[in-house]
Amino acid sequence: MAQAPTAREKVQIGGDEEAGTELKLGEFQDSPSLSLSAARVLIDAVVTRRGEEEGRTSIVQEPILVKMREYLDEFARFKEKSKVADLEANLEDNFPELHSFERSQLVSLCCQDAEEAKTLIPSLANKLDDDRLQALLQDINRARAVLE
Repeated sequence: MAQAPTAREKVQIGGDEEAGTELKLGEFQDSPSLSLSAARVLIDAVVTRRGEEEGRTSIVQEPILVKMREYLDEFARFKEKSKVADLEANLEDNFPELHSFERSQLVSLCCQDAEEAKTLIPSLANKLDDDRLQALLQDINRARAVLE
């Protein structure tokens, strides 16, 4: 008698999305990407505006929105709108060779050194040399240190 399987068969997800040494973002290839910090600023602005439109300072939020805001409050490295805007503009202006996904990951992860960044974001390996990447990471971490 055959033994029953102990796990469900793994379902293969269709699509060609992969953030490996070559970015394959499928239908999202040309879509802008937000860092966790930028997403936090955006969500806060939307919630504030909705409250103002309804004439209240506090609005009832859906549970998923509450959870998302809690997550972003916990993991967004930069909380100030101006700091997020400055970082995003700096990266876009000075590192045009980077995809918006890579830039958003760098701001979200705040890697300590080039090796860590290339391990977590493999597509950086072919775009920036270690010295330039290290200088970028130091700028991001300096901006973060000012806030702490």
